[in-house]
Amino acid sequence: MSLRQADTIAEVRAAVSEARRAGKSIGFVPTMGALHRGHAALVEAARAECDLVVVSIFVNPTQFGPNEDFARYPRTLDADRAVCENAGCDVLFVPAVAEMYPAGFATFVEVPALATGLCGRSRPTHFRGVCTVVAKLFNIVAPDVAYFGEKDAQQVRILARMTRDLDLPIRVSPQPTVREPDGLALSSRNRYLDADQRAQATVLHRALQAAAADVAVGERRADAVRERLVRTIATAPLARLDYAEVVDGETLQPVETLAGPVLLALAVKFGETRLIDNHSLFVAG
Repeated sequence: MSLRQADTIAEVRAAVSEARRAGKSIGFVPTMGALHRGHAALVEAARAECDLVVVSIFVNPTQFGPNEDFARYPRTLDADRAVCENAGCDVLFVPAVAEMYPAGFATFVEVPALATGLCGRSRPTHFRGVCTVVAKLFNIVAPDVAYFGEKDAQQVRILARMTRDLDLPIRVSPQPTVREPDGLALSSRNRYLDADQRAQATVLHRALQAAAADVAVGERRADAVRERLVRTIATAPLARLDYAEVVDGETLQPVETLAGPVLLALAVKFGETRLIDNHSLFVAG
């Protein structure tokens, strides 16, 4: 099956309806484009499990704050289409802003309990925009399974909760973070880094590894683990720490003592480029 592009809601719904009538399962990968090997891995995971694979490319304005990079966010549709086709996408949904947010649009979806900490502190409207657009895309595509990268750990947990709370018949499938050989998590924003910033950006992964190593040899004090993150980030002169947190892996609330699922999470700026990374642990009691 060759790649089909759908630009309207009606077109993508027609393609999905045709597949449903043939008894096919639907896998879905929502993206904002500027696709890389991490996105390709999501499409490949969908291809391995589902009969019809839909990818959306939509740079969603509602998840950008007033001083963020919506205008300069990379739009690389021709290259993205090739990534999708090579990874096994069947239908590429590329709506315009007016298609997703017509005049008079006034409804938003949010999960405040999971969205106020971590990235939500410095990006207070971000996850409301993410939830709103993903809820719309879920309603449009009606997939059986939706695939998201664990690099965006807070986003994955928020969207899983939204899906459960709204009784959406969709399985949210988190997929492992894809990294460069030196450990840097793949991100569409990595292309903004200059050579010196790119060399120092590996400090995020090094910090997470160092903190996880402390836990592996018995450290259970969250303050000490967080301090290890902070100290390691400080070894990169160009890095400006946004946050370093040790939180419950499910509720995303800060913890004092590590037990059960735990998330180590970082956000660091290099110039105007903000990178995030994380590491999930399970600490036995």
